[in-house]
Amino acid sequence: MKKFAMAALGGTLAGVLATTQIAGPLLAQESQRSGSVYEQLDLFGDIFERIRAQYVEEVDPGDLIEAAIDGMLTSLDPHSSYLSPDDAAQMRVQTRGEFGGLGIEVTQEEGFVKVVSPIDGTPADEAGMEAGDYITHVDGESVLGLSLDEAVTMMRGPVGSEIIITVVREGEAEPFDVSIIRDTIKLTAVRTRTEGETVVLRVTTFNDQTYANLESGLKEQIEEAGGMDAINGIVVDLRNNPGGLLTQAIRVSDAFLEKGEIVSTRGREVQDGERFNATPGDLAEGKPIVVLINGGSASASEIVAGALQDHRRAIVVGTKSFGKGSVQTVMPLRSDGAMRLTTARYYTPSGRSIQALGVSPDIVVEQPRRSPDAEDGEESNRPSRSEADLRGSLNNDSLSEDEIEQIEADRAKAEAAAALREEDYQLAYAIDILKGLSAIGSQN
Repeated sequence: MKKFAMAALGGTLAGVLATTQIAGPLLAQESQRSGSVYEQLDLFGDIFERIRAQYVEEVDPGDLIEAAIDGMLTSLDPHSSYLSPDDAAQMRVQTRGEFGGLGIEVTQEEGFVKVVSPIDGTPADEAGMEAGDYITHVDGESVLGLSLDEAVTMMRGPVGSEIIITVVREGEAEPFDVSIIRDTIKLTAVRTRTEGETVVLRVTTFNDQTYANLESGLKEQIEEAGGMDAINGIVVDLRNNPGGLLTQAIRVSDAFLEKGEIVSTRGREVQDGERFNATPGDLAEGKPIVVLINGGSASASEIVAGALQDHRRAIVVGTKSFGKGSVQTVMPLRSDGAMRLTTARYYTPSGRSIQALGVSPDIVVEQPRRSPDAEDGEESNRPSRSEADLRGSLNNDSLSEDEIEQIEADRAKAEAAAALREEDYQLAYAIDILKGLSAIGSQN
C-alpha cells in the first residue's frame, strides 16, 4: 500500500514538474508579448507628444487621435473604419432611407475609389456612373493615397452644388469627367411593376423599409393583375444593389422560402457563429422566380441570390456579383462616434463563402453597352410592309373577330417584349425564361 502511495505521489510530482516545464516558457512568451505591446503604446505616446509640440503648425490633439484610430481600423480591411459623430449620425439616417449626397456606393481598390454601384434614380445614376468605375479625382484633386472616408468626405457638399468626378472606365481609352449635382437622396427600397404577365421587383437597397416595401408592392401587383393565377412568375432585380442590413436580406430571402437555412455567419470564435433559417410561408406561392445580379450586386444582395440559388428556388441570371462576403458590426463609442468592424464571414446554405468570389449566375447574360448608331436607328425606324399593306390583298376570313383580336394582342405583347429587349436586355431575358417555364407548365 505504501509502495502504491509513493508511486502515485511520484506520478503527481512528475506531472507538476512537466506542467511547470511546459507552462514556464508559455508564460514567459505571453509576458514578453505584453511587454512589447506596452512598449509600442509608449512609442505611440512619444510620437503623439512630439507631433503636438514640434509639428510646423498647431494641430488638434483630438484630430490626431481620430486619425490614428481610423488608420488602425482601415489597415485591417476595406470595410472596417472609424465613424466620427457626424459620420455615425449620417449612417443612421441612411439606413432609414433618406440622406444627402451623390447616390453611389463605393469601396477602395489599389488606392483608388471604386464604384460598387450607383443607386437607382439618384444624381450619380442619372449622370451615367456605372458599377466598376474608378474615381481618380474629385474637383481636380487626386484621391490616390487617401483613405476611403477621406475620399467620401471630398465628395460630400451642400445640396444643389456641383461636383466634377474624373472616372476611369473599362473599355474607355481615356479618363473622362462626370458632372453631378448633389441632391437629397430619397431611397425607394423596392420598386414594383408588371411586364406582361411577370411581376418585377426592383430592390435597390436593404434598409429598414425593404421587406415592407417588397411585401406590399408584390401584393399590389398581384391584385392589379387579377390574382396569382394571372402571373407567370417573379423577377427579383438585385442589379447594382450595394447591400445594407443583414436582417433585411434574411427577411427578403425568407419571403420566398418555406424552410431551410438562409445564411450562416462565422466569426473568430466558434461560439460567435450564427445560423438563420426560413420560416413557413412563400409570398410567391411557388411561382417560378428569376433573380437578376451583376457586378454591382453586393453583400446583402449576394445573401439573397445565394440563398435562393442554393435552395433551387430561383434561377440566377446576369453576371458575377461583387463578392463582399463579410459582416460588419457597428459598435457605438464615446462622444457619439462609432466603429465599423468586420466581425464575421457569411456563408450560403451550401456552405460556400462568397468573399472575393461573388455569386456566379446559373445563366450568364451580359448587358450590352449602348452605342447608338444613327444609320442603324434610321433603318430600325423605317415602317415595315406586309401582305396586308398591299393593294387588293385578300382578307383572312377563316378567323373570327375574337381570334383576330387575340392574335393582335399576342403580337402587341411580343412587340413590347422586343422593345424591352432594346431597353434592358437582361430583364427581357429573365422574363423570357419565366414565359418558357409557364408554357412548359401549361402543357403538363
